[in-house]
Amino acid sequence: MLLVLLATSLCTGAVRKPKLVVTIVVDQFRFDYLTRYRADYTGGFARLLTRGAVFTNARYMHVPAITAVGHSTILTGAIPSISGIVGNDWFDADENAHVTSVSDAGTKLVGGKEGIGASPNRLLVSTIGDELKMSGLGKPRVVGVSLKDRSAILPTGHSADAAFWFDTVSGNFVSSTYYMKQLPAWAKEFNAMRSADKLKGMIWLGHKLPDDPAKLYMDLEKTPQGNELVEAFAERALAEEQLGRHDGTDLFTVSYSSNDYVGHEYGPESPEAHDIAIRTDRMLDRLFTAIDRQVGAANVLVVFTADHGAPPLPEANIARNMPGGRLDPVKIRATVQDALVKRFGAGEWISGHYDLAIYLNRQLIAQKGLDRAVVQREAARALAALPHIFRVYTMDAVSRDETLHDEITQRVVNGYNLRRGPDVEFIPDPYWMVRTPPGITHASPFNYDVHVPVIFMGAGIKPGRYHTSITVNDIAPTLATMLEIETPSGSVGRVLSEILVE
Repeated sequence: MLLVLLATSLCTGAVRKPKLVVTIVVDQFRFDYLTRYRADYTGGFARLLTRGAVFTNARYMHVPAITAVGHSTILTGAIPSISGIVGNDWFDADENAHVTSVSDAGTKLVGGKEGIGASPNRLLVSTIGDELKMSGLGKPRVVGVSLKDRSAILPTGHSADAAFWFDTVSGNFVSSTYYMKQLPAWAKEFNAMRSADKLKGMIWLGHKLPDDPAKLYMDLEKTPQGNELVEAFAERALAEEQLGRHDGTDLFTVSYSSNDYVGHEYGPESPEAHDIAIRTDRMLDRLFTAIDRQVGAANVLVVFTADHGAPPLPEANIARNMPGGRLDPVKIRATVQDALVKRFGAGEWISGHYDLAIYLNRQLIAQKGLDRAVVQREAARALAALPHIFRVYTMDAVSRDETLHDEITQRVVNGYNLRRGPDVEFIPDPYWMVRTPPGITHASPFNYDVHVPVIFMGAGIKPGRYHTSITVNDIAPTLATMLEIETPSGSVGRVLSEILVE
């Protein structure tokens, strides 16, 4: 969920720019978590809901609704067809290899054990942080923190001073040579405390963390303690990087990932999801207190959102006579593979299957002298014949505009970068998901996956509830207008002028 706290003050009739913009993303935080658990909130969420401009109908306008794509949207205002971030993973035809949204073989990990680092090089457009850096307005500092590398890197952009994330191999917060040669002294000191190691054997709602570090660092991410680690590191970064005390406006992005891991494991209506939501409320209160103490509430701008939503557990839906079920990803891949072998002959026809996307083996297609559009159509025909497949799209059909024209299709098209997009993309029926038991996954264009909170808070903002439909893409141009900087290069959103004090 993304929280941008904006506090400004009036000076000779004009709204003064904030010294600090804080963007907070709570991963997989459905909008209805704010209303479902409202009576339990007394901290950060309560503050946002009572002092902020709360948009009740904010949605993403792309497929797939997943972490990297959402995080790349919030501060760029771009859709994947423009930003180039088409998934957490994809098969890159130019590199002829599987890549992630932030993988970069030209970098090395900093602060962990030896390994490849990460960078924003695959992001094709600018962010609010980049535009702050290029504006010539002071010397802004831009820093991002998260458990996940993509969640720390993509919101901050190309020009960020630093991005830090948690490494499940070493148990450290790490970075990349893209940003620095070594961690700053304060980050080394934080890692030396071995905070993650102290969680061995911790019990949360009956779930016990293992003693083995190899398992501990992975498992702690799906408990509230993963968020607590990020919070402690974020507060240290806030102080040590002196955010909000530089010439110009600084940008600090903080993404809390553990809500997502909990949701995947137990479902959005579980006691675990409820508990971590309440704990997140308390945790955000501590973050706000630290920010107020360092910068002063009148000098901070805050916006809050999530990178995507989540569907209910299929089994829970079935129990209440609602649609829902599971599709086996192995069967989906085998269906396409078998159909293409039957039609075109032997070979490994699939280069990659990620979420709802299937990438075909373009080298094999070329070797056999086949028309790629014909192979795409055969793959799509095989998928469409499966039960509970709502729609199937091919890159050829999307590029030719030979698709149904409705909102669902528009979200698919918005997600289709014609250089990086899949050969075939399929949409399961509503409430059906590509995952075997247990838990849930997300990616679809339906409201439960794309409806998220958006809240702006601070001086210069008109508090209240706003029921107009907006998109998450509207955050970036609104911030750019308030900060008097250029709108990020790929933004397709509008300025939310209705919440701005004149």
